[in-house]
Amino acid sequence: MAYIVAEPCINCKYTDCVAVCPVDCFYEGENMLVINPDECIDCGACEPECPVSAIFEEDDLPEKWNEYTELNEKLALEWPVITEQKDPMPSSDEFKDVEAKRGLLSETAGG
Repeated sequence: MAYIVAEPCINCKYTDCVAVCPVDCFYEGENMLVINPDECIDCGACEPECPVSAIFEEDDLPEKWNEYTELNEKLALEWPVITEQKDPMPSSDEFKDVEAKRGLLSETAGG
């Protein structure tokens, strides 16, 4: 089972997870990161690094965010790989505790 980046990442895009990923399976959108499930080796190093608890093992993904499994798979094929930690989005402090951010997701590639 791969790890999945879910809704809490939107408009925050902390990249602490990228710094610890041994296989560079994170991909960057304009306002979120995703994990390529075909590249993820299920090591779990990324999950505890996320300051907004946006990363879940696929089997532990809350049901309300089921669509993020498919979104990670789809968007990882469209977005560029990110291999180095960057500063979070300027809006990260404002949005880190906001619920129901799905409507804010941009499917535009970042980088």
